[in-house]
Amino acid sequence: MAEVLSIAIFDPLPGSDDEALATMRALGALMAEKGYSRDRLYRDPDSGQHLLLRYWTSAAARREAHEDPQVHAFWIRLSELIQTRTVYEKLDDVSESANRHGV
Repeated sequence: MAEVLSIAIFDPLPGSDDEALATMRALGALMAEKGYSRDRLYRDPDSGQHLLLRYWTSAAARREAHEDPQVHAFWIRLSELIQTRTVYEKLDDVSESANRHGV
């Protein structure tokens, strides 16, 4: 099964930076524990925007996570802590190495 890459770009709401990041990290830990995905969280030092790269283990894992009440609880909490700028739900790998290997 091929991983599915999603990217979210977001800003913590004023005064919620620490809690937003802690919540995002806790969600990432839950997602990894359940085998749904592995996450990488980045911050642009110039704009202050955050980028979450989520590597879903499969499309099926992504669907399962979307139905998981524990995941939903985190997403509800995050909606109170961050402003989402952009979400890319599924990105296709079009790099030369991916094409060479038939991905």
